[in-house]
Amino acid sequence: MVPGMLGWVVVGVFIGFVASKFVNLRGDDPKLGMAAAVFGAFVGAIIYRIASGVEVRAWNWHSLACAAVGGVIAVILWHLIRSRTISHTSYRARQSH
Repeated sequence: MVPGMLGWVVVGVFIGFVASKFVNLRGDDPKLGMAAAVFGAFVGAIIYRIASGVEVRAWNWHSLACAAVGGVIAVILWHLIRSRTISHTSYRARQSH
């Protein structure tokens, strides 16, 4: 059970990391997007678990795929909501020092 949940977390962190590289965050902390992806991965995997009736096992590929889909949906929703609440007039691009 724990290795399966750990897999969901890893999938969520990976999706959040990739999404933070593709989306212009407008100075937002990328950890928030990663947290949204982990939450979405858990929700997606739990929905799969309830719908299929399969126990949580280590490296169940269907469960990980549903976790990935849930993570992607959560990141998209997070950035849609976040982009509406950010003031676009005071935009400063992120710069690496």
